Amino acid sequence: MQKRKLGKSGLEVSAVGLGCMGMSHGYGTASDKKEMISMIHEAIDRGVTFFDTAEVYGPYVNEELVGEALAPFKEKVVIATKFGIQIVDGKQVLDSKPERIRKSVEGSLRRLKIDTIDLYYQHRVDPNVPIEEVAGVVQELIKEGKVKHWGLSEAGVKTIRRAHSVHPLTAIQSEYSMMWRSPEEELLPTLEELGIGFVPFSPLGKGFLTGKIDKNATFDSSDFRSIVPRFKPENIEANQVLVELIKEIAAGKDATPAQIALAWVLAQKPWIVPIPGTRKLKRLEENLGAAEVELTPGELSDLNNVLSKIEISGDRFPADYANRVGK
Repeated sequence: MQKRKLGKSGLEVSAVGLGCMGMSHGYGTASDKKEMISMIHEAIDRGVTFFDTAEVYGPYVNEELVGEALAPFKEKVVIATKFGIQIVDGKQVLDSKPERIRKSVEGSLRRLKIDTIDLYYQHRVDPNVPIEEVAGVVQELIKEGKVKHWGLSEAGVKTIRRAHSVHPLTAIQSEYSMMWRSPEEELLPTLEELGIGFVPFSPLGKGFLTGKIDKNATFDSSDFRSIVPRFKPENIEANQVLVELIKEIAAGKDATPAQIALAWVLAQKPWIVPIPGTRKLKRLEENLGAAEVELTPGELSDLNNVLSKIEISGDRFPADYANRVGK
């Protein structure tokens, strides 16, 4: 597995990481813990060194799973987790007050069975706590040896600049894929300027870009996609034009649609590290194989030209979630 560095931070990780959320949260019923531990070990065997989780996934159980799975390998891997979202009366509530961050870091360290968190993200920007205050608390945690690097998830560029001025950010995590290219407008140029790495989640469009989802697809109520506008039957049908394009390119490259979608993300910048999630070994191997698929500058230019003419139907988040991003 190739390695990449997240911006100027010096933090080196596998070119493709593993998003662990779906193993226990967000995409239907949680999978068997032993099977998922085995799956994480398979990823390590194949060169993955970058694993992503969060306090709120579960909540808590995903960190416990990742911690148990990676305990024998903690000197060889990079673990990213997140703070800033709490569950109150069954609903997600933003909370990045200093005392809450300190409670969160202690809980994450305990569940992950580690002494230091390699990469600690604010999960969503809390409008009630100045980002400078958040950055100051994380800076203290870094001085105390509890955190090595920090980042923000789904933050706007003004917030990123303010946070970075207090303590340099290592990475920004946001959605980015062939069907969500908004980060190209402001986010990517800002990250390049500041020397910050980019970690795209949902690089496969929450599974849509694999070509396995059609208008007849149904999603369990425990599957986040059941409330996402993009996954309404009419939008799935309208967006098949993108899938057909990817399938056409895949056929010419002797690759799968998922591999083309991930190779496209990897080809954008050398400091981009996608974190596709999966619960199946076959899909893991397929995703990791994307690092070997090369899109030439000419092919990338031609592809981007076609993509710019495809209008994606359906929002990527329901309204109440959309209000929490890009602040």
